[in-house]
Amino acid sequence: MSTSVYDIPVKTIQGNETTLNQYEGKVLLIVNTASKCGLTPQYEGLQKLYAAEKANGLEILGFPSNDFLAQEPGSEADIQEFCSLNYQVEFPLFAKIPVVGDAKHPLYAALTQAIPERIGEGPWHKDLVDYGLTPNEPPEVLWNFEKFLVNKQGEVVARFAPDITADDARIVDAIQAELSK
Repeated sequence: MSTSVYDIPVKTIQGNETTLNQYEGKVLLIVNTASKCGLTPQYEGLQKLYAAEKANGLEILGFPSNDFLAQEPGSEADIQEFCSLNYQVEFPLFAKIPVVGDAKHPLYAALTQAIPERIGEGPWHKDLVDYGLTPNEPPEVLWNFEKFLVNKQGEVVARFAPDITADDARIVDAIQAELSK
């Protein structure tokens, strides 16, 4: 059974209660983000992808999380300012949420349940081990900037490892395939 993400309650980065139903009929790339991570420069590529594909029906949704080495310590206002000033982020950002463990937000519970395995496990997993960390195993989110692709019907159709960037052919091709449907 396919799980739709549209009805799960979320908060905007301004603190307003909402759901993702406003994005029904769009292709979504949902990303857990952080401002003080080695992967933070991915904001640039995500914004570039958003600018290129928004008119074609792509929405990138950023969900800041402080779950990984406290790499998102700021308030929602701090996060929004950081993203705007440093990366000119125009895609929607949401309130900070937990994406792993028992306190995991229902959105991330649905995402990880729908697609338990990541595509493209790159060197990041090994890097975490080399740093003396114990990486989360699937279905848990590995780290900041893991990406979930949701089709126009609200079904999770792909999941990409944190070090797979927005310009990677695997992400671009998957997005193009969903946009063309």
